[in-house]
Amino acid sequence: MWARAPSPLTANFPNLHNSTRPTARTLSVCCLRGSWLERRGEEKTTEVFLAVGWKGYCNARNGSLWLAWLTKLLLALVIFALLLGYCSSRGRSSGRRSHEAPVRALSSKRELLEDFYERHVRLSPHVLGHSKAHVAKLVGELVKAGRPEVPPESSLAFRGDFVQIGSSYEEHKVGRPDCFDILVPLRLPRGFRLEPRSGCNPELEDPSLCVLETPRRSDWTRRHKAFTEAFLSLDATGTTYRLSPEAVLRWFYAAATRCLSAVRYPFEQRCSLGLSFSEDRVLLRLTPRADYVCCHISMVVRLVPALPLGDGAYWVAAGQRLSQGGGALWAAYLPRQEQKLLGWLKGRLPPGSCHLKCLQMAKAVRDLSGLALGSQGAIEWRAVLSSYSLKTAWLRLLLATPPEAWEERHLLERLEELLRSVRDGLQRRNLGHLFLGGDTGLLPDFLAVPKPIKSSTPSNLWAGFSPAALDLVAARPEIHIPYRRPRQACATGPV
Repeated sequence: MWARAPSPLTANFPNLHNSTRPTARTLSVCCLRGSWLERRGEEKTTEVFLAVGWKGYCNARNGSLWLAWLTKLLLALVIFALLLGYCSSRGRSSGRRSHEAPVRALSSKRELLEDFYERHVRLSPHVLGHSKAHVAKLVGELVKAGRPEVPPESSLAFRGDFVQIGSSYEEHKVGRPDCFDILVPLRLPRGFRLEPRSGCNPELEDPSLCVLETPRRSDWTRRHKAFTEAFLSLDATGTTYRLSPEAVLRWFYAAATRCLSAVRYPFEQRCSLGLSFSEDRVLLRLTPRADYVCCHISMVVRLVPALPLGDGAYWVAAGQRLSQGGGALWAAYLPRQEQKLLGWLKGRLPPGSCHLKCLQMAKAVRDLSGLALGSQGAIEWRAVLSSYSLKTAWLRLLLATPPEAWEERHLLERLEELLRSVRDGLQRRNLGHLFLGGDTGLLPDFLAVPKPIKSSTPSNLWAGFSPAALDLVAARPEIHIPYRRPRQACATGPV
């Protein structure tokens, strides 16, 4: 049948019949496909379709071979390029690794420092805010109860206000938010005058300490015998009266006890109150009974009696250590000037500066370094590196450093610089007071300082310590930055 009748495929494409003959399987498929299309009346279309399909089959077979060959070549080129890049990067990586090692080490130190700060140094603003509000309410009622309507004739009295001082109110408190310092100004009797005189004890060599004497030609002491016998004492010559800090503290404790008894009832429903007098400190203790203080912590408030000096400065009783062998000594304290200076410095520093965090970390370093000492050594360690001494060194560094150097990213550098300056001061055995002596080259001009303070000779905060004690503190190797986490959080007292 196939021999007698020419196929439509060979009739229309004679070259296909003469040159290349398809296989039997291919021809059978084509005929079946063609017969199916013929039954639908599409003979010519079927012949064209079959011819083109055969030619595409041949071209597709040849194209697939070329595609496979190109794919293998491209894959080989990619592998070669990867090997070449890896080999060339081996040489550069060694140099880059040595350059990036200090950067990674510095970043690791910063991370450990930040972790230590968040875990053991930073205080909760919520807890601190509630504690300060509760203390301010109680102390405000207490000093109002002790303010007389008429100025006293021959006795001391509360002026009726108070000044919040210390790290809790200057935003650099560490440890726990349970210790506060409050300055309570006193009112002197009418007509009573005092004159400061420094240099009464040459062994101290500290012009910040002085005695408060009555004028030599004043007859006030003869007319007010009760006040003279209660608060004044004669000097070594027997011709001049001096105000006794110990007598003022005893009177202040008795007056605060009476005032607390008058105002304790509304507060006793929320916390128990107690007042104690130990050495040179009058301490007010608050122990909560319920959750009025939402953080439910016990608090200690140190009440400091102060005699007004003028321009926001005060005379306060010198500590027991400074008064040993020096008689009735008083120390100058300038809270208003310090608060103005802190506000001015904060305004010129960049937003989010690290200056407060730097001082807090310095205090934490001091506390951690003193843990390994014995009881007596720890007391002397903390006395030399007191919070006021660290704050003075910190303020000097703030005034001598450009504001942009206190950005948050420079915390580690500023902390190391502060600790170096403290160590250098210990080796020189000198840490100058900011205000006493009038450091005009460092302080801004707008700070008004009373004349007795400004005209005094430069004061050394470490003048009352022996050279051996200062050398011992300076030589201790434990003054270091806590890059490792401590096993327990440091417990600190009032700072």
